[in-house]
Amino acid sequence: MTTIIFNKPYGVLSQFTPEHGHRSLADFSLPKGVYPAGRLDHDSEGLLLLTSDGALQARVADPKHKLPKTYWAQVEREVTGEALARLRAGVTLNDGPTLPCGARLLPDPGLPPRVPPVRFRKTVPTSWAELELKEGRNRQVRRMLAAVGFPVLRLLRRAIGPLTLAGLKPGEWRELSPAEISALRGKK
Repeated sequence: MTTIIFNKPYGVLSQFTPEHGHRSLADFSLPKGVYPAGRLDHDSEGLLLLTSDGALQARVADPKHKLPKTYWAQVEREVTGEALARLRAGVTLNDGPTLPCGARLLPDPGLPPRVPPVRFRKTVPTSWAELELKEGRNRQVRRMLAAVGFPVLRLLRRAIGPLTLAGLKPGEWRELSPAEISALRGKK
């Protein structure tokens, strides 16, 4: 069985078939027989886990296992302590209340510029927030931050459980070690 992590670039679909002019996973010479465990929208970047192990795929993708996923979001304006407190408590979206989550102000992580670049407005500053979720609704991070008044300009998934993007540039991937796979399964 093969399990990899992939640093999905902006504008790439989390599937192997291109659609609507977007690139797909087929453009990156990934191992045959792996499928995404969960999704990232084409306008989000970052860690995508792909595996040929159906049980592991279900464990990572299914919110009932509460595997934390960490996101870095660049937002319009300076994130306030009040907004972070509201996120930590859970906010109500159009599909119901979210679970409480981890939320903190993040110093600029110094990521390489996105292609295409993030919209820049001279009169509107930006800041970064880190959110750790244990559920995964459609566009949830973007909707949560918008609900507290901070529209997302750039969104990157930094981690799934113990796995991070450390050392992977956009478009790069690596195979997981047996120890990393055991950690994802919740085994020591």
